[in-house]
Amino acid sequence: MVSLDRLVAFSVLALVLIVIPGPSVLFVVGRALAHGRRAALTTVAGNTLGAYVLVAAVALGIGPVVERSVPLFTALKLAGAAYLVHLGVKAWRQRGSLRAAFARSGPPRRGGLRTLGEGFAVGVANPKTMVFFAAVLPQFVDRAQGHVPLQMLLLGLVFNVIALVSDSVWGLVASAARDWFARSPRRLSAVGGVGGLAMIGLGVTVAVTGRKD
Repeated sequence: MVSLDRLVAFSVLALVLIVIPGPSVLFVVGRALAHGRRAALTTVAGNTLGAYVLVAAVALGIGPVVERSVPLFTALKLAGAAYLVHLGVKAWRQRGSLRAAFARSGPPRRGGLRTLGEGFAVGVANPKTMVFFAAVLPQFVDRAQGHVPLQMLLLGLVFNVIALVSDSVWGLVASAARDWFARSPRRLSAVGGVGGLAMIGLGVTVAVTGRKD
């Protein structure tokens, strides 16, 4: 199965990607502010389920194909890296988006099942997560150990556990710190700017690392 050093390296890279505010975080934050803590955590649960569907799709579908084809892997990796850089530049240029998310509010009106379903939809359609699983996940598979789909499922599980914790923290902080952030919207812009730069760095890292065979 996956070696410890690969698992640790993957976990660090996943953590860097996850803590950067993206579509899922913005959605969770918006739900926390509009509907409270319970809705935020339900959204996180749905989002995590949706993200793991992407893991299964990569592991059981395109994952093995990518793993066997060096040209396809390289093309997909570079495309993914370029898209990550694009997202980073976009996050930097639109770093006020977090402030806008925190500014939205409204009365609670959604049931738990609907909130879970909407969180699932955001998770399964998250472009940042799609790129990560398709372009990065195969890099950490130990082909000599075999069982490539199982290795990807395990790595994807690690990713989703980290995401579950991180997104839950975002939701809890958003629901508890509404007034604090409202008094200083510049703090939100700074978060978006730093996240954009980190995304650009992650894209460059993806482009220059990976298998060489």
